[in-house]
Amino acid sequence: MKYLVIIFLLFASVAAFAQKHDDRPLVQFTGVVHNADSTDVIVPYVSITNTSFHNQVYLSNYKGYFSFVAHEQDTLRFTCVGYGQILVVIPSNLNTKSYTLQVNLKPQIINLPTFHVFPWATTDEFKKDFLAIKLADDDLEIARKNISKASLSALYNTLPRNAQEIQSANAQSMHNTILNTHSLTPNPLLNPLAWGSLIKQISDADSK
Repeated sequence: MKYLVIIFLLFASVAAFAQKHDDRPLVQFTGVVHNADSTDVIVPYVSITNTSFHNQVYLSNYKGYFSFVAHEQDTLRFTCVGYGQILVVIPSNLNTKSYTLQVNLKPQIINLPTFHVFPWATTDEFKKDFLAIKLADDDLEIARKNISKASLSALYNTLPRNAQEIQSANAQSMHNTILNTHSLTPNPLLNPLAWGSLIKQISDADSK
């Protein structure tokens, strides 16, 4: 029976405290959240927690504006990603049923420690990939490949002539035309040296 009386008194005290807490005057709390470093910058979507009344949570809109009902002397916590939190206490004995405030949040930069992500789950996988790695060519090897016979032949067969090569060919053609103006044009089929070179290439099994 004694314990029941104690429990009853405890619940009565809690109810009386809650009733006293709820009897505080209500206030329409309204305001806009700004950047403390530049009041022209609006801070949108700020979380507002009433730590004095059941941790009720409110949210400002995209323009930083908020408006909700609270009690006098309630403590409100303003938090937002990238900004430090601040606490605002609604004053008591207000002349009106509304309270307007411009809240300024201070930007806060948090430097997290460096985190390295490795693609290997175990040390054995790292050893296997390390032993099978193919090192890239250095500058000397790249230059050697670029001037190899196969690379130059491929470039010769695929790349068009540039302006200098076309000019040189035209100049050579004009020079040959001028030299042969008053004589017969040489015919390669009657050139014994050309026939000798052809026979030599055939004998050397040169497909060209």
